[in-house]
Amino acid sequence: MTRLHTTADRLATGSGLLARRLATRTAAWVRRGRRDDLTGVKAALGCWLRLGLLVVGGWLLWRLVRAVPNLMWVLTAGWIVASWRAGKPAPAETPGKADEEPPTEAPEIPHRHLLIHWLDRLTRDRAGIHLTELHQTLTKDPAAAALTRAQMRAWLDRHHITVDRTLRVGSVAGRSGVSRATVEALLRTIPPLPETSPLSAALRAPDLHDSPPESGVERGGEQRVDPHFDTVALLFQK
Repeated sequence: MTRLHTTADRLATGSGLLARRLATRTAAWVRRGRRDDLTGVKAALGCWLRLGLLVVGGWLLWRLVRAVPNLMWVLTAGWIVASWRAGKPAPAETPGKADEEPPTEAPEIPHRHLLIHWLDRLTRDRAGIHLTELHQTLTKDPAAAALTRAQMRAWLDRHHITVDRTLRVGSVAGRSGVSRATVEALLRTIPPLPETSPLSAALRAPDLHDSPPESGVERGGEQRVDPHFDTVALLFQK
């Protein structure tokens, strides 16, 4: 790959991640406007107010750009810089460095990296995974049996995992979930799992790749729990 292609790929990847990150944070900010101590329309007034502020802010920005067209150069430059930073690839290991240094304890894998690799396992050969299925999968593990769907969604938002409002998986449509395209974009920004990782070992298990596409882990009419569910389920408790 030429230097120009590498630069373009980094900008494209970073731009996509930046857009999803902004959309996720904006949606989370609007959702926080809902009041749990009220019911009905009154409970959602805060959300509508925040949506109104976003619309007014967008309109003011549009008027400003119309009045000062050169401002687009500044906005474009800022987006390019932010995309370049967001698309920064993980640093590659220096060949032979491990042989020169004495063996040390493997560093702890960041929770976000482990989650992305786990979602990669769940969404392979399919369009994604619905939040309902993801929650059911997690709560099969005793460590996450008390996990609510709201807690799971908040954890995904906190780790900048974009959730599509409507996603078709197999024959099921109209449900929110994490798409395969989102997972693939996230995978390009993190390093591969170490060979000694328990999740990495679970990913290589040969009996986990022939499940029906819609169930993900279902076979013979029974739900199967992947051997690495306990590792990921514990993360949702933090």
